[in-house]
Amino acid sequence: MSAAYHHATPVIGGHRGALTPVSFELFPPRTDAAALALGRTIDRLAEADPAFLSVTYGAGGSSRERSLTVLRYILEHTTVDAMAHLTCVGSSYQEANSLVRQFLDAGITSFLALRGDPPTGVTGPAELGDLGSASELVQLIHRVQEEREPFSQERVPGAPLGTRIARRRRPERVAVAAFPNGHPRARGTSADIDSLLAKQVAGATLAITQLFFHADDYLGFVDKARAAGVTIDIVPGLMPATSPARLARIAELTGEEVPAELAIALEVEPDEQGQHEIGVGYIARVAAEVLAGGAPGLHLYTFNQHRAVLGVLEQLGRMPVGAGTGR
Repeated sequence: MSAAYHHATPVIGGHRGALTPVSFELFPPRTDAAALALGRTIDRLAEADPAFLSVTYGAGGSSRERSLTVLRYILEHTTVDAMAHLTCVGSSYQEANSLVRQFLDAGITSFLALRGDPPTGVTGPAELGDLGSASELVQLIHRVQEEREPFSQERVPGAPLGTRIARRRRPERVAVAAFPNGHPRARGTSADIDSLLAKQVAGATLAITQLFFHADDYLGFVDKARAAGVTIDIVPGLMPATSPARLARIAELTGEEVPAELAIALEVEPDEQGQHEIGVGYIARVAAEVLAGGAPGLHLYTFNQHRAVLGVLEQLGRMPVGAGTGR
């Protein structure tokens, strides 16, 4: 397991030794009431001792200040690392450079670099920005960090008069996206893997997958990526769908085909708590399968709610029984 995702947390199943980290994704709240609720959610998620909490960021700066507010809350009120999302779409090179500096100045050293999707109806290059790929954004993050920390000298051990250029601190994590079932604009699985390999060469230290519903989707993709030369951790991204409406929303946002058995089970279950248990149980089983297949950890998409994702960890033995039931 690479240092980019390794974190001193209990292994899934409750034993020490081979440590299996988890992480969570949040999005900036749109109202004051939602901000208060998100603060409580962050506090609850922090109890799981995650490797990091990532915070999404709207294309073109649409949620820049709200994202930074959430990131600062994580840094100031928890001991968890905060990961900032960055997108190419709608941002010039100069704007992206400035934003990376702003995040670094706030104490954020982990980033998720994404090309991003253009707003509906936008196709022109001017609107899309002049960073053409996530690989370019990865390079920019590293370049800005190096520019902020000028070269310095350090003494050479064993040579009293000898000095050398000190090694500069790098961002702790520079993560990128991976697509087990293919990116909508990719020409096939090989193109997705070529893209991931290019991101690794650019300096990415970690990949987080788009969500999926079948363990084989992830495990097969990782096998192909490893055969192509990808060596960085590829962390599976999962989201429990705890109602028919939530499942439909996931399908709308991602374009993923939802499992018929899960959709039917949620539809025929009349009780809200029953639906919750079905959704949590399904993803817990998928999580157990990918971990058994060698996944280096879990990244859970939260929809800004802690109950379902902590319920998944509870079923995996990662949290005390009842930890996911609080509101």
